[in-house]
Amino acid sequence: MTDALTELGTHIESRRPDCVAGWSVDHGELNMTAALNSIKGLVEFLKTDPNCRFSTLVDITAVDYPDRPKRFDVVYHFLSMYQNQRIRLRVAVREEDMVPSITDVHPSANWFEREVFDMFGILFSGHPDLRRILTDYGFRGFPLRKDFPTTGYTEVRYDEVQKRVVYEPVKLVQEYRQFDFMSPWEGADYILPGDEKTDEKAK
Repeated sequence: MTDALTELGTHIESRRPDCVAGWSVDHGELNMTAALNSIKGLVEFLKTDPNCRFSTLVDITAVDYPDRPKRFDVVYHFLSMYQNQRIRLRVAVREEDMVPSITDVHPSANWFEREVFDMFGILFSGHPDLRRILTDYGFRGFPLRKDFPTTGYTEVRYDEVQKRVVYEPVKLVQEYRQFDFMSPWEGADYILPGDEKTDEKAK
């Protein structure tokens, strides 16, 4: 399997050197780094080339690296049911960059790209309807960015007086800031219930 993927990676790189920035076979999977402006052309090639035939778009997602100049990796997963192979494409993207939409090549990319926009704030140029898909109207921020607070910025509740759902800024009352130190994440230096079994096995 590794030999077949190595052969495939060599084939793609030789046919589309303008698109491929690098590739490797890791853990039985072909991983390829693509140039931002060439991603759509590479996806078209992977779909139509007789040695590839990656006709199924499995997923589009992203990874946030806040300390990098190119903050995000947009990640594409494709499946070739004809060749029984998979490929993962990565594209490094700055926060202000626009990624070419691949909805013309894979219509199923529509909702995937909307989800990446909604969760990470990455823009896709040429998308037919780029708007939020998972969060509510007026939602502020992008929940899967690593600098997004775990509590969010607003909370939602039903107001009995107004007889409607209301949005309010998050307010953490003091009782939510008290810790009993029973969680190992709080740096407890005592034995938690159940840990004594480890000492018994050691004997």
